Amino acid sequence: MRVLVLTTSYPRHEADFAGRFLADTVERLRGRGLDVEVLAPGRGFADLGLGRGAGVMANARRRPWAVPPLLVSMTRGARRAARQADVVHAHWLPNGLPAALAGKPFVLTLHGTDVALAERAPAFARPVVRRARVVIGVSRALAQAAERLGARDARVVPNGVEIPDDVGQEAAPPEALFAGRLSPEKGIEDLLAVADGLRLVVAGDGPLRPQVPQALGMVSREELSRLYGRAALVVFPSRRDGFPVTCAEAMAHGRPVVATAVGGLPDMVVDGETGLLVPPGDARALRAAIDRLLADADLRRRLGAAGRERIAALSSWERVIDDTLAAYDTAVG
Repeated sequence: MRVLVLTTSYPRHEADFAGRFLADTVERLRGRGLDVEVLAPGRGFADLGLGRGAGVMANARRRPWAVPPLLVSMTRGARRAARQADVVHAHWLPNGLPAALAGKPFVLTLHGTDVALAERAPAFARPVVRRARVVIGVSRALAQAAERLGARDARVVPNGVEIPDDVGQEAAPPEALFAGRLSPEKGIEDLLAVADGLRLVVAGDGPLRPQVPQALGMVSREELSRLYGRAALVVFPSRRDGFPVTCAEAMAHGRPVVATAVGGLPDMVVDGETGLLVPPGDARALRAAIDRLLADADLRRRLGAAGRERIAALSSWERVIDDTLAAYDTAVG
């Protein structure tokens, strides 16, 4: 089967983390014998700079005039590249429009920020979603949003993660880890507001980096794995999120997590079984959950072990690729 992947976020080089989870998916699809071509900024169309930095959605708000020429460039590239394809797989809702105009069956994956666009511009979103043969949500919440928009076939296929053979030994004294984009929607400000007295390690970068001078910035995969391995717990205080890969990775490393009950986080975190859930924006509840885990090593071990089992069942690469291939078969058939 020949597949054209259409995206505005894809690594431009080995050290580029933008869309890294998508590159991992493409690599594994090719490993299953599929002929996969990727159409991305600098790889078949020009993004006029919208795909860099904060990403297309944020940049488009500042430079809306650049959106129409971006869509024209993407559509032309998609039509050319799709001539030899059996199916087009578009990631993020806006990219569904060029995919719909490519003249081939297409699958659309929603990742989270695109649902906010759908709520603001339903007249644009509904026709795109309804034309897709299959709409994939990386969480149950996103698949349900696709159904509300009229998707004919909405499915949940989370992002895949590696399940390491071993889990690390937590550091002493215990550390709390935040790994993710330093931006308002990730809730880093809520965490900083209650961080007094915590041994807090922050790995990530973004527009709020000046508020987090101790942040390590973007770290390599190897370094992030080391940080997971020594963390007593990992915190995900998001105000909105699709399916944060870092949460799945932390759980795969046997780390208990404190997370907010938004987006795809409740798919992974069952409160009291695989982690602790708190309301978004509730700083007091966030700190109370962190303190509860820090005070109980047995609870940390129990939740970490259960979380590792849950992620192995939910997000192993074998299952994710199997479900993606099933979506392609449906679209083509």
